[in-house]
Amino acid sequence: MHVFVTGASGYIGRAVVAELIAAGHRVTGLARSDASASAVSGLGAAVHRGDLDDLDSLRRGAEAADGVVHLANKHDWVNPQVSNSAERAAVQALGDALAGSDRPLVIASGFALPGLGRPATERDRSSAVGPDSMRGGAENLVLSYADRGVRAVPVRFAPSVHGPGDYQFVAMVAQAARTRGASVYPGDGSNRWPAVHRSDAARLVRLALEGAPAGTVVHAVAEEGVPVRAIAEALAARLNVPVKSVPSEQLAEELPFVGRVLAADSPATSVVTRELLGWQPVGATLLEDIAAGHYDQP
Repeated sequence: MHVFVTGASGYIGRAVVAELIAAGHRVTGLARSDASASAVSGLGAAVHRGDLDDLDSLRRGAEAADGVVHLANKHDWVNPQVSNSAERAAVQALGDALAGSDRPLVIASGFALPGLGRPATERDRSSAVGPDSMRGGAENLVLSYADRGVRAVPVRFAPSVHGPGDYQFVAMVAQAARTRGASVYPGDGSNRWPAVHRSDAARLVRLALEGAPAGTVVHAVAEEGVPVRAIAEALAARLNVPVKSVPSEQLAEELPFVGRVLAADSPATSVVTRELLGWQPVGATLLEDIAAGHYDQP
């Protein structure tokens, strides 16, 4: 299969591209800069120049491929509306390009399932609806294309997709601990973060691309919920700083968006995903990766 991948030079994207190529697929990766293009070609993929704001480029990339994996996101934590707007427009452009073709469109999604009081499952519908919601409501938007001849599959990534080279949420929390001189957790720290190793997440994306039915939601979740206090304690041990509790409101102020995510209790299961696609996570756990020193340096 010829696969067009956005976000191909990113942390998760590089692992996905390598996974697809190892499985025999031909990959073209979106690249917005010379550095991104070099990273994509270095993985053995072809380069398609453009970015999330170049919707014509996205359409051309999708039209020329047998399937699309959309991983790119602006990740503007200070101005999330910028990221949300770009994400919705990109998914709509890709969906329109594939409409009526029965080709797969696999997109990265997150967990917008507040107040469940239990672990989220693949059958829970995202509460993010419309352009002003998280990720611009892209998950619900892409699912609407399942009725328009697109094999639409959102992959809900755990808040922590961890491993060597991770610069996302846990890395941000670690950097905040270095700056503050203490590793903190909100409240009593009993709230939980789902987690998955990057290699396991990449394999799941491939399996979803290859075989998930249209309209299927899958969960890239290996650990249902790691207590946030355990994460803070593991980082404190590696960084040689004290660990302490702070009010959730303070954390949200110090770490825009990330602090709110850290303070949420968001356990999730992947039982349906594992049964459907035969996916079995084998990578290190989040606490094992912290103990291995992957978050020691900025």
